Amino acid sequence: MFHEHPEYSPVGQNGDVASDSYHLYKEDVKLLKELGVNHYRFSISWPRIMPTGEANNINQPGMDYYNNLINELLDNGIVPVVTMYHWDLPQWLQDLGGWANPIIADYFEDYARVLYENFGDRVKWWITLNEPASFVSGYASQGGLAPSVNKPGVGDYLANHNSLIAHARAYHLYDEQYRAKQQGKVGITLNTEWYEPLTNSTEDIAAASRGLQFSFGLYAHPIFSPEGDYPPIVREIVDRNSKAEGRTRSRLPVFSKEMVEYIKGTYDFLGLNYYSTKLITSGETGENPSMSRDSGIVSSQDPSWPASPVTPWLKVVPWGFRKLISWVSQTYNSPIIFITENGYSDEGTLQDTDRINYYKGHLTELLKAIHEDGCNVVGYTAWSLIDDLEWLTGFRDRFGLHYVNVSDPARPRTAKASVQFLKEVFRTREIPDKYLN
Repeated sequence: MFHEHPEYSPVGQNGDVASDSYHLYKEDVKLLKELGVNHYRFSISWPRIMPTGEANNINQPGMDYYNNLINELLDNGIVPVVTMYHWDLPQWLQDLGGWANPIIADYFEDYARVLYENFGDRVKWWITLNEPASFVSGYASQGGLAPSVNKPGVGDYLANHNSLIAHARAYHLYDEQYRAKQQGKVGITLNTEWYEPLTNSTEDIAAASRGLQFSFGLYAHPIFSPEGDYPPIVREIVDRNSKAEGRTRSRLPVFSKEMVEYIKGTYDFLGLNYYSTKLITSGETGENPSMSRDSGIVSSQDPSWPASPVTPWLKVVPWGFRKLISWVSQTYNSPIIFITENGYSDEGTLQDTDRINYYKGHLTELLKAIHEDGCNVVGYTAWSLIDDLEWLTGFRDRFGLHYVNVSDPARPRTAKASVQFLKEVFRTREIPDKYLN
């Protein structure tokens, strides 16, 4: 998409080379080893190994790359945690409608089978989808995330519906054909900000709860709740709004009873991504129709909260991290939680004190969620090891622990100060005294 629409990315940056971990994977594994991590989360690119998305068209150099990366990690005592889908869809499938077309579930199951067959002997942690709330938004706006299909309030609900079925297909495939031999785990990664009521009013408390159901429950409830299906409040609102618009059916598709049961319980763990918090009050925003308008909330952030200098929405709110983890644990019967993303962006400074403070605050709250709230958190992954090409902002927003000089064809990596901080955390499993106030 960046090739067809270079205006979507700052100064025309694209992912042709990006940080070039494809060629520098051994160097990156060395950085991981020096950091002292025991696992590494990375994604497999569907079009890299299956250019058309079909199982009869395998790109062997792509397969070789992931085999080499997995083996390099294991040789260095690092557990591979693999995300099957982090938003790069084969163009051939997008031409068929992408995630808005129900046939995508068939193709995703085929893709999952290829992954299990080729890598499952060594990969024991699988994440089917990363942040469906993010990638389905690409079916609700023009100029946003790929594929930039402007069908708000319809396209995003369709894409989410099909993504849940695709996830369940991949889970059941593993459960039925591979689990006994490969002994791995399959989960999904979901994301949201924490939604804090703007005031203590009954209306704002209800709005924050409703907002969480639209931002998180829409994706989590069908999988993690005992009853399955979409959250009742989401179903009620979208059905009512659709009827008021004169539609013959709800914009939110309906699962059959059989499909509710098929999707429910399809997890061994929940991957959770958190970056920031929003303040919520009741109100209407967004196009009519749209998921935003359906939710009936207005969000804001406290201007006194510390903020990333380059990412306006990334306010530093560590207490929201603990509240979210605890809410997820209480709402969904204490699932195993794996923090799969948490991080801070800046311009790329090497003395990244603000990033250290971000991690210090969030890890402190994570420990409280575990030891004081009893949440079952088994892993934590910082975003990210190296500066990466962000989907809408290119290399403007630098999340990496290591600076990547993208002006140099060699793409050299340089450790930031935060590396030493996290190295100590990973070694001791506690916040080092010298960083505590």
